[in-house]
Amino acid sequence: MIERIVIENFKSLRKVDLALGRVNLFIGTNASGKSNFLEALRVLEGIGNGFTIQEILNGKPKTSTSDIWEGVRGGSGHACFAGSDDAGEIAIKVYGKWRGIMTLTRPEGWEYYISFSPNDRGKVTDEYIVANKLKYKRGVLPERFHQNPSQPMLGMVQEIRRQGVTLDHLSEAHILREDDQDHLGNDEVALNDMPETEFLFRLHNLARLLSNVERIDLVPKVLRDYSQVKWARRMGEHGEDFAAVVNLICDKEHTKDAYLTWLRELRPEQIDDVGTKAGAVEDWMFMLRENGRTFPAPVLSEGTLRFAALTAAFFQESMPNVMMIEEIENGIHPSRIQILLELMRSQAEYRKIQVMATTHSATILDWLQEGDYKTTFLCRRDESTGESKICSLAGLPYFMEVIEKRSTSELFSEGWMEMVP
Repeated sequence: MIERIVIENFKSLRKVDLALGRVNLFIGTNASGKSNFLEALRVLEGIGNGFTIQEILNGKPKTSTSDIWEGVRGGSGHACFAGSDDAGEIAIKVYGKWRGIMTLTRPEGWEYYISFSPNDRGKVTDEYIVANKLKYKRGVLPERFHQNPSQPMLGMVQEIRRQGVTLDHLSEAHILREDDQDHLGNDEVALNDMPETEFLFRLHNLARLLSNVERIDLVPKVLRDYSQVKWARRMGEHGEDFAAVVNLICDKEHTKDAYLTWLRELRPEQIDDVGTKAGAVEDWMFMLRENGRTFPAPVLSEGTLRFAALTAAFFQESMPNVMMIEEIENGIHPSRIQILLELMRSQAEYRKIQVMATTHSATILDWLQEGDYKTTFLCRRDESTGESKICSLAGLPYFMEVIEKRSTSELFSEGWMEMVP
């Protein structure tokens, strides 16, 4: 899990430093910086997938070895903060913990940093990983691994695989234990000072963590359509293969029962069953059964479909490390917003995933618990400089005192949060 992220000079984010949790909500007016924050996470996803900086920012067509990658909005020409004094460089630093990666008994903290110049052919100017009290700095890769100046160090995992080195099943028995390395301190490490396997292991696991992201921006038309495959372990961004994901959920009785329990919280009518309806050419469509009648996806409301698909995302067989959801309240009645928030809280903790979600809903703020204030972030844009400031609700001056007298939704709707210095 990413526990902290620092972003500098990316789009409207001059400098943002956030402590994150399991479920993170981003609120604010349009063009306040919410989507720019999610795009910074996409940069990390692209790094983990092995793309160059130019490809991450400007996009990459589909090839025989990778799917199409859409660049960030505006591409490399608009990636830097407009008022940057740092020679057009962007920097991102993330902190987190691995469990069971390098030690059997306790989690291991890690840190990853990268800076790059989008207007200088995407050149990476600095990059390092800190883990287990060791710093693995850019430039210490084995000579047999070619390194493109625009290629982040993590991208070398793809080259390592092409050379036949198997990383998925590396055993901890081949890795030095933390206690064996305490004497090395925080010095930068060269490859000849440690087993190459250890270096590759850390590189591989960080790339896998950053790349395993699922974006969800559901489109009702897609949710109403047939799935062309019977089984799918994960949905597409707009809800592609929704019915195929539900098929796999319903294949396991305990998973189906849990999924059905959440759906029954949404609908006022009693849901008898959930599943799919077979089409004419080996395709499948989502359906609900109420009071003995079958209701296929085309006759269900947009709100019902969106809630059913969002819920299914939390019961998929293949779960991401990070799930990004745009405008979670779309199409869902305010009276059911509480259920959606409870779903995200409970399943994110149970499935050990991290949720990043944007919302314009004032209603959802009234269902926040005190602990949520630390990971609910207000995004504001300075009109004079164009800079986005992001601050947790708990970090707003006087917020904890004011909510004792007024509801959080009132403070948001009436603009009090926007006016706090």
